[in-house]
Amino acid sequence: MLKPKTEKKLKSANVKHRAYKFALKVMELIDSLPNKKAYWSLGDQLLRSATSVGANLVEATGALTKKDFLNFYSIALKSANETKFWLALIRDSEKGDKKLAQALLDEIQEISKMIGASILTLKGKRSKNIEKIKSFKF
Repeated sequence: MLKPKTEKKLKSANVKHRAYKFALKVMELIDSLPNKKAYWSLGDQLLRSATSVGANLVEATGALTKKDFLNFYSIALKSANETKFWLALIRDSEKGDKKLAQALLDEIQEISKMIGASILTLKGKRSKNIEKIKSFKF
């Protein structure tokens, strides 16, 4: 049985690892988009928001205060929510890999729940109902 501190470290590493793997899969999706002006812009926005999730989680590890740490996690959650929007647009467009877009939407939803749960825990407001996390689903 792991000690609570060890479990927290593993969960934190897990969300960072998942965000990293997620960003790599987003890059694959972007590379599969049509070479058209609308998709260039959409792909650029998606890449920025998707990579921002992991980058802010990593940045949080260097935070000097709890407030600073929470701020980075909050930004990561906002980036995850923005990423959902871009992925939903690709999924619902006439071009692009709909199955991969949906799989990525499912994964970012899970990553969002993990980030949101961490935020609630750090704020001391951990709820039994994880669905109340400020995260939306497409």
